[in-house]
Amino acid sequence: MLNKSSTGAFCGQGWPRVFAHRCGGALAPENTLAGLRVAAQRGCRAVEFDVMLSADGTPWLIHDETLARTTDGVGHVCETHDAVLARLDAGCRHHPAFLGEPLPTLAAAAQCCRQLGLAVNLEIKPASGFEALTGAVVARQVLELWQGSALPLVSSFSEIALQSARSVAPALPVGCLWERPPPDWLRRSKVLNALTLHCDAVAITDALLAEARAGGIPVLCYTVNDPVQAQALFMRGVAAVFSDRIDLVDGRDV
Repeated sequence: MLNKSSTGAFCGQGWPRVFAHRCGGALAPENTLAGLRVAAQRGCRAVEFDVMLSADGTPWLIHDETLARTTDGVGHVCETHDAVLARLDAGCRHHPAFLGEPLPTLAAAAQCCRQLGLAVNLEIKPASGFEALTGAVVARQVLELWQGSALPLVSSFSEIALQSARSVAPALPVGCLWERPPPDWLRRSKVLNALTLHCDAVAITDALLAEARAGGIPVLCYTVNDPVQAQALFMRGVAAVFSDRIDLVDGRDV
């Protein structure tokens, strides 16, 4: 069984209600250190971000398999070397105020999160065909980068990536991520000894929440930008939400 002492902020009364989606939500360029700083400034104590490997096998914060949507680069992340990624502008697509914001490595993000006291949900976002490798590399780095402090909650849509991460780091807290959980989600979660279930907010049903509650698995859902919707989900038993509008959605009064 998972040693829950390693899960830190993800157990008991310390559970964060709101995670800043992709670092800072809509208030900053996604998956950047600027986003982490904005989240901390807004009083958000938990963040979510995506991690993918470069051509050199280094974990970087980015959501898409390609560079064009969020940076001034082109091509596939998994085919781009670290030296090129380090020169990219990850703020130019968001707002002129963030021009020149670099694309961060996982190492840089970990250091920033630890300095700011932010709890982390790290989503493994493997490029197609790199599921097992990404899971293993990320798990090894997580153990090194968060040594001596609470480990991030690591989630993924890829069960292969999670299995690989588990094989490297058996005590790593993991969460199974589905858009809509399949009928056998609980069995598959138990195979991975998963701590949490993550899914689209529109997939939340009373039956799903009851099954998760009976199985002792907290439910986290995305992407919730309406404070009324967030409060309703909390009242129904959802443990936490991922939000782009951390200026509006606040779970501290629930």
